[in-house]
Amino acid sequence: MSDANPDILPAGLADLLPPRAEMAAWLTRNAMQVFSAHGYDRVSPPLVEYERSLATRMQGTGRQHLFRMVDPSSMRTLAIRSDITVQVGRVATTLMASAPRPLRLSYAGQVLRISSDQLAPERERLQIGAELIGHDNIAAAQEVVQIAIEALVQAGATGITVDLTLPDLVDTLASSAFPLPPGMIGAVRRELDMKDAGGLTALGADAYLPLLYAMGPFEAAIDALAAIDAGGALASRIRALREIAAALPDTVTVTLDPTERHGFEYQSWFGFSLYADGCPGALGRGGTYAIPNGKGGEEVATGFSLYPDALLDLGIESEVQGAGKLFLPVGHDRATAARLRAIGWRTVAAITPEDEAATLGCTHRLVGQDAVAL
Repeated sequence: MSDANPDILPAGLADLLPPRAEMAAWLTRNAMQVFSAHGYDRVSPPLVEYERSLATRMQGTGRQHLFRMVDPSSMRTLAIRSDITVQVGRVATTLMASAPRPLRLSYAGQVLRISSDQLAPERERLQIGAELIGHDNIAAAQEVVQIAIEALVQAGATGITVDLTLPDLVDTLASSAFPLPPGMIGAVRRELDMKDAGGLTALGADAYLPLLYAMGPFEAAIDALAAIDAGGALASRIRALREIAAALPDTVTVTLDPTERHGFEYQSWFGFSLYADGCPGALGRGGTYAIPNGKGGEEVATGFSLYPDALLDLGIESEVQGAGKLFLPVGHDRATAARLRAIGWRTVAAITPEDEAATLGCTHRLVGQDAVAL
């Protein structure tokens, strides 16, 4: 059965047209400049790898999102990346295994998922991020969260909120203060994720109920978490969260949801999500985790990924376009045009005498050596 229109794109995919394509490049450039300024070197892994390498390093999370195909050259299964983080981990533990630690790497590129969901209908997304490899301590967490915030600010985000979490909280409590049978840990995690007090009671896990109320604005939530009698099992985690939060800019809103697990399936003791005014969902997530080295061992790391496509709808076009678009009539002075481009003007040269500035979307016209508003 043939399509009525062969040019219709598959569901979840879309063309980026002007000015959104330029805006995407602008916010990517600004974010990457922030990473570079903090000493993060850029890497650019390929769009496609052998499926076995990607799947093995994904530690059981996200494998269902991989597009797979057979390589006609090697007859091995290939996969299109759905997450650049795992590729950076491969680079760090193989090609850059001997580089001094901490190793600071950054990246930007498109990722593709095999399916979408109602909350995130896009299957292709821009992913931008940075990874600090070799440390997962408080100092590393402070640096990573701070540069993630700075990158979002430089990309046009305002009203930023940072939501902190403790991905291994249930495991920590289940092994000491609030014991659970191994087969029950996953169920308790799910009920906490759903904020279902009744579900916890039905499981016989009433000891975990106070965790549901240790969430919200950071100061009140961290005090509520500290009040839970866990025999000291949470003391180091609470101290770390306080230090991380204290280092964040005063302009940022900080919240705490210690039992949040969605998006933190492979993070260890610390995780965070980033939100901004005007954006319906999280703009990014990060935290501490372990990178499999392919030899049975692991290396600790702290990093984050941003998915800033939602920022394209925030009206930052004026910042991207700069001084405006300048129409250059036939016979214009080329040296003057070059000088104006050097100070930020975008020029559109007439190809024929019939070309009109307004029709071509220009805001100004070159008259002599001056840019005159239309």
